[in-house]
Amino acid sequence: MGNLRALWSGHVTCSLVSVRVRLHAATHDPRPQPHQVHAADGARIRRRGVCEAEAREVPEAEIERDWRAPDGRMILLRDEDLDHLPLATRKTIDIVGFVGQDDVDPLLYDRAYYATPDGPAAQRPYALLVEALARTGRLGIAKFAVRTRERLAALRPHNGILTVHALHWPQEIRDPGDITSPAPLTEQELALAETLIEQLAGVDITALHDQYGQALDQVVTAKIEGQQWTEPPEPEPVIDLMQALEDSLRQARRNDGR
Repeated sequence: MGNLRALWSGHVTCSLVSVRVRLHAATHDPRPQPHQVHAADGARIRRRGVCEAEAREVPEAEIERDWRAPDGRMILLRDEDLDHLPLATRKTIDIVGFVGQDDVDPLLYDRAYYATPDGPAAQRPYALLVEALARTGRLGIAKFAVRTRERLAALRPHNGILTVHALHWPQEIRDPGDITSPAPLTEQELALAETLIEQLAGVDITALHDQYGQALDQVVTAKIEGQQWTEPPEPEPVIDLMQALEDSLRQARRNDGR
């Protein structure tokens, strides 16, 4: 699939149907990442594995993991142990059922992957699964293991491609408690807010871009030239909510050419 590197290979299974696939990361982070440096001399700060007992840096080949056994003892786990876990989902994306697209709380969504058919024999069952999901409008809910953990996943079609969205386990979502606003609202305020939402409906997400890198460039250029840069002002606190809604609606209409 283009130049995408496969991160995982195995089978998508649904009852007795099995499709061999490869997983590829569907997203990447193109943003510039400033390096950590020592302020005194500008030298790079690097993270190294240091053994607490010997106070020395340990090479990657000597680093393993440990796990607390049921009796409390700490047991060393090597990479080959993890490569042969007795876990069915280590090589299988096992679909346990199907739900409507609105049945998955957006808070659960995490990383996304493209799943592609692996080999000629996988082409027909892969196409069947993608088309069946598209026609029914449902998501496949599955379990699979990537790297060092088992994940929950939602399978959905996207432009003829099967996407696998890793999900947080429901137990990983924090309970926010009661942080809702107790402020009372009027029907007039709600009507204006709904009108504003309708006026601003229809944004082209593909036209939006991350401007963090540009902002960093401005800061760097200003520092090189010994100048100050200008931060955008913070929004003024809303004093009159109705007036703010009416002004926002007028501005939205002007921007829309009405």
